[in-house]
Amino acid sequence: MAKTTKKDKPYDLVIVESPAKAKTIGQFLGDGFLVRSSYGHIRDLKKNNFGVDIENNYEPEYIIPIEKSAIVDDLRTLAKAAQTVWLASDEDREGEAISWHLAVVLGLDAVTTKRIVFHEITRSAILNAIQTPRTINKNLVDAQQARRVLDRLVGFELSPVLWRKVRPQLSAGRVQSVAVRILVEREREIFAFKPQSSFQVIGVFKLSNGAQLRAELSKRLANADEAKAFLQSCIGREFEIKSVETKPAIRTPAPPFTTSTLQQESSRKLGYSVSQTMSIAQRLYELGLITYMRTDSVNLADAALKAAAEEITTTMGPEYQKTRKYKTKSKGAQEAHEAIRPTYLNRKKVDLAPFEQRLYDLIWKRTIASQMSDAKLERTTIQISAGDDQELHFTATGEVVLFDGFMKVYSESSDEETNEVSTTVLPHVSVGEKLGYFDIASRERWTPRPARYNEAMLVRKLEELGIGRPSTYAPTISTIQQRGYVTKESREGENREYDILCIKGNEVIKDMRTEYHGAEKNKLYPTDIGMVVNDFLMDHFDNVMSYDFTANVEEEFDDIAEGKREWQTVIDKFYKPFHVQVQKTMEISHKNNGERVLGIDPASGKQVMVRIGRFGPMAQIGDANDDGVKPRFSALRHGQHIETITLEEALSLFDLPRNLGQYENSDVIVGIGKFGPYIRHDNKFVSLKKGFDDPYTIDLETAIERIEEKREEDRNKIIKVFSENENVKVLNGRWGPYITNGKKNFRVPKTVNAAKLTYSECLEMIKAQSGKDAKSKRGSSVSVKSAKSETTKSSAEKKTKAK
Repeated sequence: MAKTTKKDKPYDLVIVESPAKAKTIGQFLGDGFLVRSSYGHIRDLKKNNFGVDIENNYEPEYIIPIEKSAIVDDLRTLAKAAQTVWLASDEDREGEAISWHLAVVLGLDAVTTKRIVFHEITRSAILNAIQTPRTINKNLVDAQQARRVLDRLVGFELSPVLWRKVRPQLSAGRVQSVAVRILVEREREIFAFKPQSSFQVIGVFKLSNGAQLRAELSKRLANADEAKAFLQSCIGREFEIKSVETKPAIRTPAPPFTTSTLQQESSRKLGYSVSQTMSIAQRLYELGLITYMRTDSVNLADAALKAAAEEITTTMGPEYQKTRKYKTKSKGAQEAHEAIRPTYLNRKKVDLAPFEQRLYDLIWKRTIASQMSDAKLERTTIQISAGDDQELHFTATGEVVLFDGFMKVYSESSDEETNEVSTTVLPHVSVGEKLGYFDIASRERWTPRPARYNEAMLVRKLEELGIGRPSTYAPTISTIQQRGYVTKESREGENREYDILCIKGNEVIKDMRTEYHGAEKNKLYPTDIGMVVNDFLMDHFDNVMSYDFTANVEEEFDDIAEGKREWQTVIDKFYKPFHVQVQKTMEISHKNNGERVLGIDPASGKQVMVRIGRFGPMAQIGDANDDGVKPRFSALRHGQHIETITLEEALSLFDLPRNLGQYENSDVIVGIGKFGPYIRHDNKFVSLKKGFDDPYTIDLETAIERIEEKREEDRNKIIKVFSENENVKVLNGRWGPYITNGKKNFRVPKTVNAAKLTYSECLEMIKAQSGKDAKSKRGSSVSVKSAKSETTKSSAEKKTKAK
């Protein structure tokens, strides 16, 4: 960051967290104000010795990171010359801690320094904050320090235990480990799940006027024999309307967004990840477009209620407007004052990138809908007799929207999936009316397995359990993925056969069909190492892994924030018994690597086991004590688990590499290497097609197809070769044409026709770009791929600083 010089005229210094926020606020304040950014926290706990002086009442030991030293020096200079320093970091605990650290480091009086907060970045909000400053709230600071210190103590004490007892380089965290536990427990529910089949019966009935009425039998039948018997009883039968019940119904809108509901709905409607949602929301907030995005509150300010009423009345009519005041019900709601909403409710569209516009649009619709009238509906249920059994009947359910109300703008999504007959507008019928049928059929259904969590569902579960707070959801989910305990994946489903029975003339016909099921998109899967670590922590630190304990700690943080508890006392109560627990666990002799013995290898007579190895889950035949013969190892395949793999599946892992036969007088070998499954032929390697080719089942014919596809790709890659030097080539790459000298790659400018380059021109480009590379680490003498990587990295760094 460039050094900022002092202004010649007297000025007040306003310090915020991010440059984007500084730029927006600077537009609202006059020339007498200088707005600068701290780029987030300027101090952090030391890395060595926990960064906490345990013997001195858990006193945190803070340092200024090297990368922040220039920023701090600049702020010190500006603060020293300023008439007044205004600390304007975010209004939550993290923001309060940033202001406190700034006061300490800049030598400001924390008792008298002016602290300003605002829930939205608008001119009126900023000017009002300047008119009504407060001082730093030390209770909020202490609550943040308590969380930071406790998480540091837990992480730094537990991690060495995992290194010694499970595997090196592992780590644990107070909230993150509990989040992994939720996913592990759900995965084991899925492992244990045994689907039960039943038969759903759907009838399409014929009314006297020729109209159709679709209805479902009131219960599922146990098996195909029951279904067949029931359908046979329906052949030639005349059905009758037993009852028609019509009831008025209303639907009420969902409240405005909190952090967690925004993350959930953004995931369902837009497909955004939790971190992506928060990153976009942060930008919208800093641009002054929405209110603060970390909040538990569903409350709207009076000014917002008035603005919403005016917008709805003007654009849709007074019959659509209904003022609603929502109250926060979530357990342990923090000090936030308002829900997430647009700062200007009459601004439906904003000039932003499409992905930002979509999130803004979602927030606008949810806020406006929350202040709209109920939707009025008429719900009709028709029962149709199904024979002599009085317990059985067909049911058709329909719904008519009489007044759309808030549904004109927005309806909340759901994670639930169902196979039920959807509600439709039903034809007019009368009790006692006789019905024929067009079709009555029964198809086999299975009980759905427990659903895996996606990110938004996990946020909802954490919130239900009282674990974490708005500021912790996104980093928690990111951390468990970064540590390798959880992966976010989309997995393909599989084909499944099912029976369908239907009436054809005077008989029941049974047919077998195939359906595709089980595909999952962006779901969270605990890895084997995640499951082993979870089991170890559950065995030895069940109190730390307890949902109730983690939720109670959050409540204690809330008490600290309200000044009801002293933060060191809370830490001490937890740490002393926890430290004893850690020491006892360290004394345990055995390690836990998830080892599971599967049986004996018929070929060698040696024991077959699976366990966590240095590079992940693996199968092993034999051990080091088997007459000096080294054991054989093989990594588990994607989707296989230590807990569920069978002996046969483990033995098949040792079938690679496979010799499929010969092509052009050379062996075709299939194996798995560092970069995934491959085909080796004539000393050349070809990657298998992801999602299509299985190294364990691929045949010679398919392998030859892949070899020829790769040859064609290579032919198309070459733009020009030179007889003067076979190592110098002009090639077509992923990001356009480039020159290679066999060692490094050099870009070809877009203005140059790559096909017309001469050998001497190529040498000139190589020389010119090599010269630039020698002068600068980020010169142009980088590979095409490296240039792309650097651009991505630079963009990521800017985003990180902005946060």
